[in-house]
Amino acid sequence: MVAFFSEFRTLASIMSHSHSVDFKTAFKVEELPDSKIKISGELPYAELQSERNAALVALGKNVELDGFRKGNVPTPVLEKHLGEMTILGEMAERAIAHSYPHIVEENKLEVIGQPQIEVKKLAPDNPLEFSITVAVIPTFEVPDYVKIAKDINKDRPADEVTDEEVDEKVKEIQKQKVAYERMQELSKKNDEAKDGEADLPTPESEATKAEEAEKEAAPLPELTDEYAKTLGQPGQFETVADFKAKLKEHIEIEKKQENAAKHRATITDAIIEKTEITLPQILIDSEINQMFSQMQEDLKRSELKMDDYLTHIKKTKEDLVAEWTPAAEKRAQLQLVLNEIAKKEGMTPDADELKKQTEELMERFKDADEHRVQLYVASVLLNEKVMKLLEEK
Repeated sequence: MVAFFSEFRTLASIMSHSHSVDFKTAFKVEELPDSKIKISGELPYAELQSERNAALVALGKNVELDGFRKGNVPTPVLEKHLGEMTILGEMAERAIAHSYPHIVEENKLEVIGQPQIEVKKLAPDNPLEFSITVAVIPTFEVPDYVKIAKDINKDRPADEVTDEEVDEKVKEIQKQKVAYERMQELSKKNDEAKDGEADLPTPESEATKAEEAEKEAAPLPELTDEYAKTLGQPGQFETVADFKAKLKEHIEIEKKQENAAKHRATITDAIIEKTEITLPQILIDSEINQMFSQMQEDLKRSELKMDDYLTHIKKTKEDLVAEWTPAAEKRAQLQLVLNEIAKKEGMTPDADELKKQTEELMERFKDADEHRVQLYVASVLLNEKVMKLLEEK
């Protein structure tokens, strides 16, 4: 079977197609290792026969025969040209495509990824016998996430910025400014030396090295109002007090964001550590593919090619996959845990916010699949809801 399951038929086509099959009793669901299942059963030939006209239309679209326009070959001629088994194969493909969502729904299966189809019996006027192997969301028990979050929340780091932290940042900025000015000075001397002044010390000379060492050990300039004006864009700072006040605001924003990220990671790491999950390989692969996509975007913005970058860092894609796998596993575990908590708490994304953010993304990415964008937004909104719940315990 070809990989037509990468995208299901539209919901409208599924709902408008009637069936005479009890999809729950007609199919057996068997659990396999690595969070996979095998669905086995058969469809009556009537299910295939109902797909014959659609199969002929699909197969005949690109058929060109002498005396007939492309896509307009009469049915009897087309049937003879294609052969009964080709038509039957297309009928079977369509019948399975229509039936698969019903099998999943009736058996309450949480399938993920692309199913592997094996047709075991296909013959005219006979039931279609087949099996489907597919990964499923693993079942697992989440630990007492409320208690874990409560314990960790007691030790949440403070977001306040001390005067000592501000003073330390001021020194860091001063050192960066001094280093930059020294680089500019060295560059100027280099240019002058290249213009023929042989007696001028070069950056590599002992005299220059000694001079640089002396400057490195020199105390930082005094922080005056005039000096503060040179530490930012023109007009950005007027006095030392102004500079320190604005710097403190900036540090507070950074510290708050950093503390929030670290605190969330501490909570989720503790929950994951006490959760046993057998991850389907497809989830790990999906996370790694996302990492590669992000890397491609970053390289594209830097006008670099993936192959050139890999050559530069002396690694292969396989090397990166091996390095990234632990992080990919953790990301997959985290998403499963957050989904399970959302389910237990009965959480759903805010409908208005879901609609708003989906529309905003569709406006930016006009060629995107709206259903996938909506699923992505829903996941982000739910994750945020769960994290806020844990943080507030």
